[in-house]
Amino acid sequence: MMRRKLKVAVFKFASCSGCQLQILNMEDELLTLTDAVEFTYFLEASRATAPGPYDVAFIEGSISTPEQEELVRRVREESRILVAMGACATAGGIQALRNWLRLDDVKRAVYPNPEWVKALEHSKPVAEVVKVDYELRGCPVSKERLLSFIKQVLVGRKPYLRREALCMDCRRKGNVCVMVAKGIPCLGPVVQEGCGAICPTFGRGCYGCFGPSIDARPEALASRLREVGMKDRDVARLFKGFTGWSEKFRKVINELEGGAR
Repeated sequence: MMRRKLKVAVFKFASCSGCQLQILNMEDELLTLTDAVEFTYFLEASRATAPGPYDVAFIEGSISTPEQEELVRRVREESRILVAMGACATAGGIQALRNWLRLDDVKRAVYPNPEWVKALEHSKPVAEVVKVDYELRGCPVSKERLLSFIKQVLVGRKPYLRREALCMDCRRKGNVCVMVAKGIPCLGPVVQEGCGAICPTFGRGCYGCFGPSIDARPEALASRLREVGMKDRDVARLFKGFTGWSEKFRKVINELEGGAR
């Protein structure tokens, strides 16, 4: 008796499509899943679509318009498992930088006819609109973790997602700490690992692509950076990147800038 294929959907919201491309970049690995997985909605890969319900829906991108709010609610209703995929979906992404500005000012600076643009006041992570079952972090998401997640669902296992701090990856790779040895500001102590510590491996500080780790204490890191001479605005800018709108980082940024968003 043939087992029913896992019905998977991939939806894009406000994003660059980089995380969807990571699915396509699995190439040979995807071929091994064709007997078990059916992508029933994936416009980046095919115009052919099928309606829900879906076993798993991957959401790429933040929620930035009223139409996107309505759509993501429909996707939630039609999906057994909903996964926020990438920094935009899990933390608002780089476009959430506008959240610290007045929306009308941003529209006037960017668009010749700002009155035509219907946008939400804030670029929101998916979890601020609907219930999210799992988060796959990164900018872009790791294709190895995508594949691992799909395989775990296929065998009926509750997916396990490691959420250690990036510093643990540096230790496993034998990296010399760029912050201790070179005085380079680095978010490694408070950011979730998943990229293989790419930036510290090449002598640069972590930019925070994967967002806060499970036990992150960004306020402690911010305090230490101030102690060694960094100005408040520079510490805030360090946190205000790909995942700056995540709750833990947002709190520190607001304290450093004296805001309340």
